[in-house]
Amino acid sequence: MSETSTKPYLLRAIYEWCTDNGYTPYVAAMVDAQTRVPREFVKNGEIVLNISFSATSGLKMDNDFIHFNARFGGVSREISVPVNNVVAIYARENGQGMAFEVSKPAQDDAGIPVEPADNMQPDAASAPTPTAVPSPQAESADTSPDDNPEPPKKGGRPTLTRIK
Repeated sequence: MSETSTKPYLLRAIYEWCTDNGYTPYVAAMVDAQTRVPREFVKNGEIVLNISFSATSGLKMDNDFIHFNARFGGVSREISVPVNNVVAIYARENGQGMAFEVSKPAQDDAGIPVEPADNMQPDAASAPTPTAVPSPQAESADTSPDDNPEPPKKGGRPTLTRIK
């Protein structure tokens, strides 16, 4: 029997941490043929979704998929995101959360994602690796001004910065 991935458990844990602390959990995910999301909100092959209790209905975070209903422009939509496509989960208010490495799906000459064969299992090197997303407020004492050329912008919407 193959070992279950830790990724869905980590997603549920960060979601619970966000809600317990009054934060708004957001999920960033790559969009492919298996992802059911409103395509008009997809940018650069990715989508960011608010998965808070007040923004969703019937949220289910299974080991393979995240399912829920949400309103987009006043219209209720059924959303389904494969757990393997989740790039990050984080709190909107402070950016704390966790990011994951996700490989881009293979595409054919027409730019259509190619589905892997059922008997193909990903090797350990291609498995998603969780990485901590540092808090925007946490600065190390040994950071020189040259390491961060632009100072962080104050105000506005928080953004997720992926660190590779």
